[in-house]
Amino acid sequence: MSINTEELLQILACPRCLGSLAALGRDGQTTGFACAACEVVYPVREEIPIMLVEEAVPRARWNSEHPEDAPGGGEQR
Repeated sequence: MSINTEELLQILACPRCLGSLAALGRDGQTTGFACAACEVVYPVREEIPIMLVEEAVPRARWNSEHPEDAPGGGEQR
């Protein structure tokens, strides 16, 4: 069962700032949820969003490890 990204974007918020998130992904799979205000990405592991502040990955590091998710590379809407 795959996650419904649109539904998740309606109910999830950044646990640090409570701001909105953007889905990141490739090949139709969501790989993370990015908070532009905090400049972090919350990863998705085994189709489960890991929405813990201590598990957040700095956006710059995420972009270097997931170049397909860099701005213009794979943001989903």
